[in-house]
Amino acid sequence: MFLKNAWYVAAWSSEIEHELQQILVLGEKICIFRNADGEVIAMEDACPHRKLPLSKGRIKGNNVECGYHGLTFDCAGQCVWAPGGGRIPSAARVRPYPVHEKYGLVWIWMGNAAIADPEEIIDIPNFDSPDWGMNKGAAMELQCNYLLMCDNLLDPTHVAWVHESSFASEATKDAPLRVTKTENGVIVHRWMMDHAPAPFYKKIVEFEGNCDRLQHYEVRYPSHALIRAVFTPAGTGGPEGTLDEKTFVMDSYNFMTPTTDKETRYYWFQLRNIRPDDAELSKMMSEDVRNAFEEDRAVLNEVQKGLDSKTSPHIDLSIDAGQLRFRRQLEAMIAEERMVDAKMDA
Repeated sequence: MFLKNAWYVAAWSSEIEHELQQILVLGEKICIFRNADGEVIAMEDACPHRKLPLSKGRIKGNNVECGYHGLTFDCAGQCVWAPGGGRIPSAARVRPYPVHEKYGLVWIWMGNAAIADPEEIIDIPNFDSPDWGMNKGAAMELQCNYLLMCDNLLDPTHVAWVHESSFASEATKDAPLRVTKTENGVIVHRWMMDHAPAPFYKKIVEFEGNCDRLQHYEVRYPSHALIRAVFTPAGTGGPEGTLDEKTFVMDSYNFMTPTTDKETRYYWFQLRNIRPDDAELSKMMSEDVRNAFEEDRAVLNEVQKGLDSKTSPHIDLSIDAGQLRFRRQLEAMIAEERMVDAKMDA
């Protein structure tokens, strides 16, 4: 169901404090907190004695104490004290999860800890650049499978109907799509030439008149998306275009973390190449993007309900090519991972 050997977003860094809390990732309950040194620690949220969640216990220095009988675990998940005296049972340990902080996010590795490499976390150019501004919002809870959001982020066409007041224009209804398979995922993209900017972008771009617009929708395995919007004065865009000096670029980063098979936690932020220190622009963009994502959430929650209760098969259209390609490759990766795990367990 899920690819385990991959980095997922566990939380915004600001959400993790010096207190125990439970999060769900890939259906697994995890106790997460900052220890006395400020490091983020994640471990299985179940004391091996009677399975009380460790998140119901206490932090003791750099250790976690179970709230039932006081079994105490270090940051590596090993029990270092148990009541009753005598030898601590060898099974008195909990699974630790590798975590890493980057881009203001806490990333967690759910698979084989021996191969967890922080260098494999998605690269985000311009994240720390003083020339690029940022807008972002709180994580969103979706009542749908994470692949439905991945589908959505490989679907430039849906904006024509779901986002009429923000991202839509006439060109978004039927301009042809191109699908490109990459080493890390799938890209669905298209240039739309010489049309009026969509309402959201019309308030932002720094040129007058019609535009050439690029929709670059890219999802990388297991569930990380880059949505690049490029708006340049008409006549300067396209695959061979030179791009005007007033070209507007917005890179939207989207991270879908499956919590269960029908629930997803969705993290997002955008980088823009204009007015990096304009706090009012950041606020306006954050609010407008959040409103647009609420439109996605409403649709996808209902899609999940529709798929769960369907009485006839659903169909696919030509515009679904990128989504289907992404799903097929991810399924193959999950199957291969399970086969390797089975061999190791044999």
